[in-house]
Order: sequence, then structure tokens, then C-alpha cells
Amino acid sequence: MNDPSSPAQRVIFALDVATLGEAREFVNLLKGRTGFFKVGLELYTAYGQEAVKAVQAEGGRVFLDLKFHDIPRTVSRAAEEAVRLGVDMFNLHASGGTEMMRETVERCRKAAEKMNRRPPLILAVTVLTSMDDANLREIGMTGPIEERVVSLAELAQKAGLDGVVASPREIASIRRRCGRDFVIVTPGIRPAFEAGKDDQKRVMTAREAISAGASYIVVGRPVRLAPDPAAAMDKVLEEIG
Repeated sequence: MNDPSSPAQRVIFALDVATLGEAREFVNLLKGRTGFFKVGLELYTAYGQEAVKAVQAEGGRVFLDLKFHDIPRTVSRAAEEAVRLGVDMFNLHASGGTEMMRETVERCRKAAEKMNRRPPLILAVTVLTSMDDANLREIGMTGPIEERVVSLAELAQKAGLDGVVASPREIASIRRRCGRDFVIVTPGIRPAFEAGKDDQKRVMTAREAISAGASYIVVGRPVRLAPDPAAAMDKVLEEIG
């Protein structure tokens, strides 16, 4: 899973929609054009496991984007349920610390073994793409944002995680410190045909992110809000092809 063989397999589509009907429509429309569908807080809060199962029923692989962040026992048990649900990728916050991450990796490995399945990719969220240096200072974190991201990525790697979620601006630095096999999932992607940044601050085009070393890119609004989402996704695939 961490060696995508085609442009489509390197794209994660963000199912940031309000209803299961919309989710199913996008999965059917784009499942040949994307490797994973990201089920986030909005859809999961509204529909719970039904949201994941709806994507799977239509043949889509799921990136469960709930960003677990709590005490080690709570996070590891929530992650175990994600394994049982059959998701292919999920994330937690690296700032939860080494114990939380290691316990989660171990519990998920054991759960996957019992199910005789491959464990999902476990990713650590570093610093949200909506944040910049000023936001970090506001919450008491000092130093350049890139240093903070790379430090958290190294912590996640030492704890046994498969990779991180980080903005495209930090890809090259993470690659240098964590190696070529470390998975980097990159939101904050704005295809060349989409100029707006919305609420994300540390962004790149799809081509720039892949060239910098991203394993997977997350694309949402530029495709979801396009008059022809399938055609828009085809443009993304051409861009990174």
C-alpha cells in the first residue's frame, strides 16, 4: 500500500459531504480514479460506521480521518475498532506521545493477526495545514513550523507508525530525515487549475507535492465542487502522471 503503482492509487478523495447519498455518488463516480476515500469527522459523526461500510460496499478503500488524540488506552482501543471495521488507513495525533502511538500500533497488529488481514496504514498527524507559525505561537509552541513537523514525524517513526500526515511544504524535510519508505500523506493540495486556498495555508499543486516526494495526496474541494467532478479528477491525474 505504501508503493502506489499508478497516479490514481496515489490520490485520496476527501468525502467531506453531508449525506450518505452524496458519499455513495462520489464513490461510484471516482472509484476508478482514486486509491482511497477519506471519511472524516463530518460524515462519521453523522452516520458512524455506516459511513465506512457504505464506501466499502461500493468498492472503495477507506482512510478513516478521525485524528485520534486521547490517553493511550482510549486511542489504542478506538484504533482496534477501526481495524475490525476494515479500514485501510487511519490517523492519530503525534502530539499524543510515544506511549500512545506504540500501544496503538501493537494493539492494531494483534487485532489484524486475529482477523488474518493486513494491518491498516497508521499515520500520525503532525501540524494541521490550516496552521502557520503565528497559530503555533498562539498556543505556546515556539520555533519554525517545519522543525516542529519534522520532529513529530521522527517521533512517529520511532514509535512504529507507517507515516505521517503533513503539509506539502514539509515533504522534502521529512523525506531527508525519515527515508524513502516512510509514508507521507499530503493534504493542502490545490491542483494547477484551482487557485483558491480556502482555509488551508501551507499548500502546493498536486504535481509539486508528488515531485517533492509525497506518497499520497488528498484532494477534496477542487474536485467535489467542480461542475464535472470526474473531469476535474482526470485533470489531477494528468497533472501528477
